[in-house]
This record gives sequence, C-alpha cells and structure tokens, in this order.
Amino acid sequence: MEKEIRIDSRYPSIDDLRKRAQKKIPKFAFEYLDGGCNEDVNLHKNTSQLREVELLPYYLNKHTKSDMRTELFGRTYSAPFGIAPVGLQGLMWPNAPEILAKAAFEHNIPFVLSTVSTSSIERISEITQGNAWFQLYHPAKDELRDDLLRRAHDAHYEVLVILCDVPTFGFRPRDIRNGLAMPPNMSLGNIVEILKKPQWAFNTLKYGQPGFETLKPYMPKGMDLKQLGKFMDATFSGRLNEDRIAIIRDKWKGKLVLKGVATEHDAELAIRLGLDGIIVSNHGGRQLDAGESTIRPLSRIASLYGNDIIVMMDSGLRSGPDIARTMASGAKFSFLGRSFMYGVAALGDKGGDHTISLLKTELKQVMEQICCERTSDFENHLVR
Repeated sequence: MEKEIRIDSRYPSIDDLRKRAQKKIPKFAFEYLDGGCNEDVNLHKNTSQLREVELLPYYLNKHTKSDMRTELFGRTYSAPFGIAPVGLQGLMWPNAPEILAKAAFEHNIPFVLSTVSTSSIERISEITQGNAWFQLYHPAKDELRDDLLRRAHDAHYEVLVILCDVPTFGFRPRDIRNGLAMPPNMSLGNIVEILKKPQWAFNTLKYGQPGFETLKPYMPKGMDLKQLGKFMDATFSGRLNEDRIAIIRDKWKGKLVLKGVATEHDAELAIRLGLDGIIVSNHGGRQLDAGESTIRPLSRIASLYGNDIIVMMDSGLRSGPDIARTMASGAKFSFLGRSFMYGVAALGDKGGDHTISLLKTELKQVMEQICCERTSDFENHLVR
C-alpha cells in the first residue's frame, strides 16, 4: 500500500527546507550541495528559464479526477518524478541515501544510486527490494566496469543509468576554498564548522565517516586522503563514447538510460545505439556554466525524438509546478536531486517522506487547477 501524504507544516516549500538545511549542516557540506560551477550562471538559469514555461487551465472542461500515476519501463510509479543520483550524500547528511531510498520505496517512486554515493549497491537493493536504479560512473578498467554491472544485475536493478556529462571535473570555486576538491582537506575552518553543527556531528559519529561504499571492495585498505584522491583519478574515466556505450548496451540486459544529454546529436546517438531512455541534464549546473539550461534542449529533443525514446529531465526542478512545466515541455518523467537533499539535511529521517509528500501535493494541486487528468495530458496545457 502506498504511503500516505504527510507534510510538516513548518516547511511547506523546498525553499523552506533549503534555509533549514543551511542552518543544520556545516558550511562546506551545504556549499557542496548548493553550488554550481564557475559563476553559477547555469545553476540559476536552470530554474529561472524553466519557470518561464506557462500552463493553460481549461476550467470549463469536464473533469473527474487527476491521476499522477505514470508508467515507465514496465512499472507504474505513483508520480512522474524520482530521486536523482547525488554523490557523497552521506557528507551532506549522515545515512542520507538509506533515508531517501526507503522513502522512495514507500512512496513508489524511483531512487537512483550513484556509484560515488555513500551507500552500496547491495544495501540500497535491500532497502528497495530491488526497485532502485543504478548510475554508473564509467571506470577506466574493463574489469571494474564488468564487476559493477554484475553486482547491479545480481542485486536485481532493472534500470542502469550511464553518465555522459562528466568528462572532466567541474570547476567549483566553493569546493576548492573548502578543501573539497580531490584530495579533500579537513582544514581548521571546516573543523570549526563541524563543532557548530552538533546534530550533524553526532549523526556522523553514529553512522561513521562517509565513504564510497560501492567502491570499497576495490580500494586498498588504510588509504589516506591524498591516496584516495589518486585512487579516484586512476579508477574512473568519465568520458563516454559510442564504442563504450555499445559495449555496455551489449552486456546490460535491463533498461539502459543515458544521463547528461544536452544536444540533438547525443539524443540521436542514444537512439541509434538502442538505448531505452535519455535524461536531458546539465548535472545541476555543476559542469558547464556556459551551456544551455536544461529546459531549452528538452523541448527540442522531446519534439524531435519523443516517439523514438523515453525522454526525461533533471536539473533546476524545485517544486511540483516545476515538474508540471517539465512534463508539459515533453518530458515523460523528471528527477530532482538537491530538493531531496535539502529535505534530509533539514529533517533527518523524516526528510525524504516530507519532501516526496510535498512535491506530490503541489503537483496534484496543479493538475486539479488546470483540469489535467493524466500526466500524459500535460502537453495539452502548454502555452506555445
């Protein structure tokens, strides 16, 4: 049975959760979560240009009820949005991936685990009873790639997401100042920040220092921070190409999704290689400050290729109306990352449940207001 909607009335918006999160977690963790790259131009464009999308309400149409259920890859989810993959989730709030995976499972929406999150493939599968998705950062060595694919298959993940928008690390001034570039540095200032956030510090002690749990079987024991940085640099080669994708398509028998698509060219390539879906994304504005916001290429790609491949979107969504705008622009599904991390950082164990409930409530209100009965009908309400 799907979990009931429960909202903490003190935090009736994602912005309320963001403000609360900023007060509860150390500055270096909040800025890692909240920031973009370079001057944050694309970070802000993602949301501002998405909110230029307008919807038409047909008030005199016959309307019975609005149903948020959405079919995707053979499953029917309770809403057309999921939890996007986020790296180092446990740094921002201890045990965050487990909290969010549990909430996603109970609310019947997808949770996507990142290779570099702080929980393992096996643990998230256990929490979600095999209903999670796994996002693969492409390894430099074929043996590691194949073993990660094997583990995801054995843990019953049905959807594999491969990431194409991190051929190099984004230039993120906040993280550099805070010592969160690789290798990270726990400066005196960061230690002071930890002491100022006792609940975060206590929970970190309770759950242990966050680490790359999925990668632990491949990491030499006893590495210091400098050695960890060198290990990560040597282990991953984020640059995908047609040959690498074709090999993964051949090996992975489940659904395969390409995340980070920003051009018609890459969408065409995904179709030609037999992928099942694409996520139009610019990594939350964290990689290319001079690029487009996500809503611009989404509209073009969905118009051209929406009948040939499942088109989804993330980056910039912060509310139920934002999800509606994205669906009206042609996406079949959407994902949010920061919004859920704000929720967990603000409310701890209750944050996932609250954030999903809030987004469902907002989205349902929009559907009722514009007389939209099914999520597939959103496109009929787009102001063109």
